[in-house]
Amino acid sequence: MNDSLRLPPYDNDLSPHTGLTRAHWEAAADGLLHAAWQWATPQGALLDLPGRPSASGVRSDGLEGYARTFLAAAFRVAGADGKDPHGWLDRYAQGLVAGTRTPGRDDAESWPLILDHTVFGQPMVESASVALGLRLTRPWLWDRLDSGAQDRAEEWLRGSLRHTPAPNNWYLFPYTVAGFLESVGRGDAETVRAQERALDLMESWYRGQGWYADGDGRAFDHYNGWALHLYPMLHAHLAADSALSDHFGARLREHLESFSLLFGGDGAPIHFGRSLTYRFAASSAVSLGALTGHTPLTPGASRRVASGTLRHFLDRGATGEDGLLSLGWHGPHDATLQPYSGPASPYWASKAFVSLLAPADHPFWTATEEAAPSEGPDTVLSVPAPGLLIQSTREDGIVRLHNHGSDHVRPHEGEFAHQSDPHYGRQAYSTRTGPTSAVNAADNHFAVAITGVRSTRRRIHPLGAGHGDGWGWAASWHTPVFPKGPPTEPGLRVESVTIARGRHEVRVHRVTGAPPGARAEQTGWATGPEEDLLSALHPLHGWSGQDEIRAPEGTAFTRWALLPRLTGEAEGTALYASLATLTAAGSPAPLAEAVTAVSTTPDTIELRWADDDSTTRVTFEPLTVELLLSEPGPARP
Repeated sequence: MNDSLRLPPYDNDLSPHTGLTRAHWEAAADGLLHAAWQWATPQGALLDLPGRPSASGVRSDGLEGYARTFLAAAFRVAGADGKDPHGWLDRYAQGLVAGTRTPGRDDAESWPLILDHTVFGQPMVESASVALGLRLTRPWLWDRLDSGAQDRAEEWLRGSLRHTPAPNNWYLFPYTVAGFLESVGRGDAETVRAQERALDLMESWYRGQGWYADGDGRAFDHYNGWALHLYPMLHAHLAADSALSDHFGARLREHLESFSLLFGGDGAPIHFGRSLTYRFAASSAVSLGALTGHTPLTPGASRRVASGTLRHFLDRGATGEDGLLSLGWHGPHDATLQPYSGPASPYWASKAFVSLLAPADHPFWTATEEAAPSEGPDTVLSVPAPGLLIQSTREDGIVRLHNHGSDHVRPHEGEFAHQSDPHYGRQAYSTRTGPTSAVNAADNHFAVAITGVRSTRRRIHPLGAGHGDGWGWAASWHTPVFPKGPPTEPGLRVESVTIARGRHEVRVHRVTGAPPGARAEQTGWATGPEEDLLSALHPLHGWSGQDEIRAPEGTAFTRWALLPRLTGEAEGTALYASLATLTAAGSPAPLAEAVTAVSTTPDTIELRWADDDSTTRVTFEPLTVELLLSEPGPARP
């Protein structure tokens, strides 16, 4: 952990898992703020942190530095009922006045204007953090501004109400601005329209089981927690709107039933989806559930997840010697980033400090830490709405997420030749591994190779999911897309099924319409030589070759990676099955001994398990997955 944070001694009595208490969270917020403010402009309107600029440019990045750190300061001061020992709000008040005095001007302090998302629209994102910070700190900041400063700040914020957001969670940014303006008596038809528009879209994006798509497609990722649940639920809480709290609170509770499992025994969130450099913001929905009472977790388990995630990153180099959050995961890592990532982007991690809105006497802080959900018995949980399958093993603390429903393809996009997005297109993700980069061999990937060109997985069509006692499954199909030559092969289709059981994953695929000379490839988990991890891939059916391939660019967890691979011929209709595992356990039993028998027909595969002599049967016409017990008979999830 970086010494610049200056955390108090750990309290292992109150927090036996992490040692962190409310005082540690306050100290972490202060440390991050102190480091960032070293890079402020003279009047504090912009925090120009060092590093490569984002696609939006340096001025927008400076606003991002102000807005995102303001969010941490606002949670810090509001949670302390206005106590501000470091004088953060005076700095942010001065910066607000300077930034909104002449917005759009090319000088040392002026903020960029808020425009459409297609025209350097990043300031719209930051407007939500500014508005939320002002709402949280109203008695100590906003109410002390003169009317002219308030009017100029309002006029700048209203840019978010008058311009077009990106077609996803961005609609919650004007929603948040409108909520603030109404809270200070400046609401009107414009603010009402912004809120109604966002709420209508939220209903159209809701898919069930507490999960939203991030827009009209099928992107399910951490934006569920740190945006799609956070903004409306926090607004309802601050506005004391019981009807809205009940509506969104029920969804938050259901979301946490599955999402809270996606944090490993070491505190790491699942490494999946975009904007992963926001790091411990992943825990914000867990803390918000505890704050508002809409959670299936006990207070001690909620704090265990939130504090575990904070400590995970602080212990593993998320901040450099200068105390700044780096662009990456544990440390700097370019492949984790997106074009919109700039030097201040990691400070959306400030959302984790929503935990500080729970007062010091709240059970979230006073209860003794309990085990996180993933630290209980081994669990397999299917979540059919987003098409996900969660698998956790207590022995090694690893959580694995098998993806059969989340992609990052917008509805208007076709199956065109394009590199697969490593953060969505892979079959599986975990809390201990990251995907290989787009220019290296793809981990956890099934490819059809035609004339040496390997296919990618773009749009994912879920076929179903279910679980039973100690096992579960999820299935999907996709059209293989080729980055060179013709983008698709007529009639070519891949149907995929993952069966999770204990630490094992059976990966079954049926290829139809493969042309003569085509080949199939399956890869496993990517791990590095310095990691205490075992990745293995064992052929069960359809494979003729087995080797390992290198990923020299590594992952967010290792500088250099190796992944197991299976290969085989593919022509017409072909069926493939393999047994994969990722474990940190010492020396598990050989993978080949887990399944004792395999039998197939053109559309069916049956696998007999060694531990209890049960059989898993996968049938493709129509798709069914069932567990046949040795006695007394069949049982379906």
